[in-house]
Amino acid sequence: MKINWNYIKGFLLLSLVVFLYGFSHHKHTAKKVGDIVVEFGQGGNLFMNYDMVNKLLIQNGIPVLNEAKTVIDLQKLEANVLSHPMVEKAAVFLTVDGVLKAKIKQRTPIARVVSNADSYYIDKQAKKMPLSENHSARVLLVSGNIIDKDIDEIYLLVTTILNDEFLKKQIVGVQKTQKNQFILKTRIGEQDIEIGAIDNLDSKFKNLKSFFNKTMADKTIDKYTSINLKYNNQVVCTKK
Repeated sequence: MKINWNYIKGFLLLSLVVFLYGFSHHKHTAKKVGDIVVEFGQGGNLFMNYDMVNKLLIQNGIPVLNEAKTVIDLQKLEANVLSHPMVEKAAVFLTVDGVLKAKIKQRTPIARVVSNADSYYIDKQAKKMPLSENHSARVLLVSGNIIDKDIDEIYLLVTTILNDEFLKKQIVGVQKTQKNQFILKTRIGEQDIEIGAIDNLDSKFKNLKSFFNKTMADKTIDKYTSINLKYNNQVVCTKK
């Protein structure tokens, strides 16, 4: 009887592959989380620190460090991180060598609200963002009795200012009055700019820029204490 060595070689090779796969799978399932690495997407302006993120990487009340990789629920950990009001985006994953990585993109504040009830940031997505003990952003200051329903209007006003290079350089603050009117604070001349309700902003700011261009050219800007843009297509000023 002739022995078919090709079948034997194939069988041995298949057995070796199955053995190596089983060994590798067993080794992988037994591997534990050996380290946690947190990476922030921005530069040095960290509103969060690494300890804050590590405290979010907890599963069933237990830190994931030294836990078996097979029991780690990455979706749950990622949801924990995303639940933090300073986080805009997050990705949590395990590397083959047992490192748990968390990549964080923080929210980007565009205004700081200082109201009678609370202080917080408004971010570029019109969401509230808490202040941080680690970093203070240099953004437009919004003061007054600000309530949650004002946030969308304030977001519209602030983004309109920030999207215009001239206004971005001149406007340093926003104040809401008790009559639900809004006043802008300027960098040059220190005038109060009364815009009233947050409507017709394009027209109001077009008139404002025309006024600034004229009074800065003839050097009369410092003669005025207030600029009123509330009236349709008019700029009403008060002299010192």
